[in-house]
Amino acid sequence: MKYRLYGIVVLLFFLAWRTLDGLVEGDWGRLEGGLSNLSVFFSESMWPPNWSVLEARSYPVCEQDIEFFCSVGYLGMMETLKIAFVSTILGFIGAIFFSSLAARNLMPLSIALPARVFLSAVRSLPSLIWAILFVIVIGFGPLSGVLAMTFYTIGYLGKLQYEVFEGMPNDPLEAGRAMGLGRSSILLNIVIPENSNHLLSQLMFMFEYNVRHGTVIGIVGAGGIGYYISTYLKFLQYDKVLALLILIFIVVVVIDLLSMAVRSFVNEEGDVRKPTWLMLLKNFGI
Repeated sequence: MKYRLYGIVVLLFFLAWRTLDGLVEGDWGRLEGGLSNLSVFFSESMWPPNWSVLEARSYPVCEQDIEFFCSVGYLGMMETLKIAFVSTILGFIGAIFFSSLAARNLMPLSIALPARVFLSAVRSLPSLIWAILFVIVIGFGPLSGVLAMTFYTIGYLGKLQYEVFEGMPNDPLEAGRAMGLGRSSILLNIVIPENSNHLLSQLMFMFEYNVRHGTVIGIVGAGGIGYYISTYLKFLQYDKVLALLILIFIVVVVIDLLSMAVRSFVNEEGDVRKPTWLMLLKNFGI
């Protein structure tokens, strides 16, 4: 059965490859030309990065002792982190609620099916589209970004969570029902503690995801560092854009390291050695 599945996947791959316009009869020579154009553009327009984005802005006047705290890079990145953090927490709480309704081992099908349809509908729109909608309704600013990523987080985490809930053993659930516990008590006292490591891992991943996508929704006016990236792109200041992209990369790597460290401290396996920061850095090849 496993090999049949592999064969079906390979067959579908070749069918999709053959039916996509330009993949079979397209001019693959354009790819080589495109790479050379990209090399020229990178060397002449983007490199070296312009680190003036980490210097204090000329207006308003910086009142901080350290000028870095008045820079475009710091202010934009901090706003992005705040938007991502608030939307991740709100979305996580909302996802817990809807995922508990969508799990078939916790709710009857008459409740689980509409909850799944709702999560699919919310998840079908990417955070960028949600941001555009909220910018139209509310206006420019961080609130639109928070609401956009909160909705997408609910849809994205909701699916991951109800799949985790459905994969847990039935014995704890049956024991809770035998004790006369209600659905809310079973969720709070059995389901969530039983799957806490998975939920924490999903929470940290979603925060990192929202930080990265917070840079995208800022381009449409939903706040964060993406607003400055969009502004520099309009004025063809690609060297400043590259500097901000490097800053985003560094922040994402730091968040990933912190995520690994946090998950290591909630590991219940007594024989698992807690990783040190040196071990974490070695895993990244640093």
